[in-house]
Amino acid sequence: MSNSTAATEAGSLDPRTPVLVGVGQSSERIEDPGYRRRSPVDLAADAAREALGDTGADPGAIAAAIDTVAGVRQFEISTPGASAPLGRSSNYPRSVARRVGASPARAILEVAGGQGPQHLVNELAAAIAAGTCQAALVFGSEAISTAQHLAKAEDRPDFTEEIDGDLEDRGYGLKGLSSRHLATHGLTDAPSQYALFDNARRARLGLTRENYARAMGELFAPFTKVAAANPHASAPVERTAAELVEVTEKNRLIAAPYTRYIVARDKVNQGAAVLLTSVAAARRLGIPQDKWVFLHGHADLRERDLMHRQDLSRGPASVAAARHALEVAGVTVDDLATIDLYSCFPIPVFNICDGLGLDPADPRGLTLTGGLPFFGGAGNNYSMHAIAETVHRLRALPGAFGLVGANGGTMSKYSVGVYSTTPAEWRADRSADLQAEIDAMDAPGQALQADGWATIETWTVKYHRNGARTGIVIGRLDADGRRFIAKAAADDTELLDRLSTGDPAGSRVYARSFGTGNRVTVTDTRMDELFPPRPAVLRDDYEHVLVRRDGHLLEITINRPDVRNSLHPQANEELDEVFDAYFADPDLWVAILTGAGDKAFSAGNDLVYSASGKPMWVPKNGFAGLTSRRRLPKPVIAAVNGYAMGGGCEIALACHLVVADTTARFALSEVKVGLVAGAGGLIRLPRTVPPKIAHDMILTGRRLTAEEALHYGLVNRVVNAGTALEGARRLAAEILDGSPTSVRLSLEVMTETAGLADAVDAIEASSPTLDELMTTEDAVEGLTAFAQKRRPNWRNR
Repeated sequence: MSNSTAATEAGSLDPRTPVLVGVGQSSERIEDPGYRRRSPVDLAADAAREALGDTGADPGAIAAAIDTVAGVRQFEISTPGASAPLGRSSNYPRSVARRVGASPARAILEVAGGQGPQHLVNELAAAIAAGTCQAALVFGSEAISTAQHLAKAEDRPDFTEEIDGDLEDRGYGLKGLSSRHLATHGLTDAPSQYALFDNARRARLGLTRENYARAMGELFAPFTKVAAANPHASAPVERTAAELVEVTEKNRLIAAPYTRYIVARDKVNQGAAVLLTSVAAARRLGIPQDKWVFLHGHADLRERDLMHRQDLSRGPASVAAARHALEVAGVTVDDLATIDLYSCFPIPVFNICDGLGLDPADPRGLTLTGGLPFFGGAGNNYSMHAIAETVHRLRALPGAFGLVGANGGTMSKYSVGVYSTTPAEWRADRSADLQAEIDAMDAPGQALQADGWATIETWTVKYHRNGARTGIVIGRLDADGRRFIAKAAADDTELLDRLSTGDPAGSRVYARSFGTGNRVTVTDTRMDELFPPRPAVLRDDYEHVLVRRDGHLLEITINRPDVRNSLHPQANEELDEVFDAYFADPDLWVAILTGAGDKAFSAGNDLVYSASGKPMWVPKNGFAGLTSRRRLPKPVIAAVNGYAMGGGCEIALACHLVVADTTARFALSEVKVGLVAGAGGLIRLPRTVPPKIAHDMILTGRRLTAEEALHYGLVNRVVNAGTALEGARRLAAEILDGSPTSVRLSLEVMTETAGLADAVDAIEASSPTLDELMTTEDAVEGLTAFAQKRRPNWRNR
């Protein structure tokens, strides 16, 4: 299209049509001469000034016209508790705006994720088209290399800034991107998660490890050539395909199949910015039309959460987003002159190539920057650089089209833009309709606790600097096809070797669940060798628990009075072991659980231990070995002396009976420390006390006295201060006076019918338990003793 034709078409555009009018990039490397130790705000401001100057108009006038600024989150503000060793701005978008002389009415801090730059362009272009925005400056930056380089320097700079002004902080946006369950099994880093996808793809294609490694090297070798010529690249070194994947001392394995050279590089000092305006604003500000680039197509889609995806070798949402953006633009893949695909690892690039029919060796190339492993990750902001490069290329190729694909999370969020200098009115997309289709896709069932024979679906091995290996497996249970995640035991060399060589996908393994997560190995026999079954018998001594046996009564005391009997993993494990032994011993008929000292029954989770950074876990049977047991087949009495707070209250709720002394206080206090009562309190409390009282306790942390707890049905009996254990013993004696068989089977019937809302339905429900009762020795003994007017001699059988 000729410049005169484009000008004619541009003259007929709706004045609200959005247009990109300026782009800028900045960078510095710590080893370069003239290194200036720029902060993230400085780098973004440098790029923003370049974007203003790139318009060809008066930068001051343009800065004054900006009504919206939007910042992409740095890594140091992308997760709760993330470190900023040199300090940070309290309002990053307005810090940058202030440096370039802008005073916007609106400031946005976007959610974390590499989709952010393209998503913000899509969103703000739509706002301009709707008339709610006239000029928007979008930017992002990272100074991770500087932060790490200077963190311990005596003359380190202070990047702290306290900036006033409104901020639309959208939060971290991490929902669905991780979970405690995945983290428990080692999926805490991007390389190991993406490695699962690449290994699943290799298995689907039937390629050997060597052939797949060669394909990854051949994919990324052209990227290194682009990076070598890019003045902003953090690693401007051209490498061969073989060099990228050959394991050497410098190019060690990170997470199979990835070597260090082919994973995203986040140690960068880079910034980039994009300026969007309406056509009317561009004309008013005197921005030449040869600077204008239009957003012809766009889409934003989200993939299902990792464990809910049908096929871990594919990312259908990413492909659908790319296809739809091309559809909105009215072009095909063949019409593209430039392409930049988010390339943190090979799989996001392979995925789009597979879905769009692109040859990974396409002569047009798949990156304009050099890609994340070589140009540099720039945190969440990589694709802002890709947009900037696209704008420059398309201005030099009037009428040509370029595509930018931006990926966030674990191939979770994908935003796409299709650009051209060819004038085009704003076109709405159908991302919401497509998202509904993706959300409705079938998902495999998930087994949080995996037990039994299974088949490996995908896997990776993480290689640590100390030589240790962590094997991670996603598999399907043979019994019902449910998907699960598991780790290999650290000393399971047989399985780790299998995962490190050959083709593990499709091979059979054996899984078993523990409080520390699921484990998997080669056979059930090997599982027993690695994790010998724990005998369900009482030991002579415990470190955190006292145990006293008195005939048919078992007394269990949490013995951590110095921390108000709060529980850490080791104490929980001991309690779990004790209760296993209690429920398995036919000569133990009633158990009492109490806390040492007179200050607390239990203050719940040991928060000091939790904050120490040491490994945290809870037994499969839950807090204190009780809160997650599906059934407690024999009576457990809580003797509450002092505080039953948080998890301590949840333990009491899980017990059948509660005896409290007058000093007792009950509370679910988790909201006071930013947590929730996740060990059953949110479920059991509203079923125990009136709902309004439960809501009050859960939402405010309100404490109930012993008398209040008795009134509302949380407690069975209240006794004098310091006599909770004696009161519990008296209650236990009353239970022991009856048939242990009757007690045990009564609990079983109550458990069986707990889910039946209608009393008549519950009464009429056929229960084999009642039939069992009539054949027990205790039933015969009880009736005989009654007739003979003597005390029964109970046998518990």
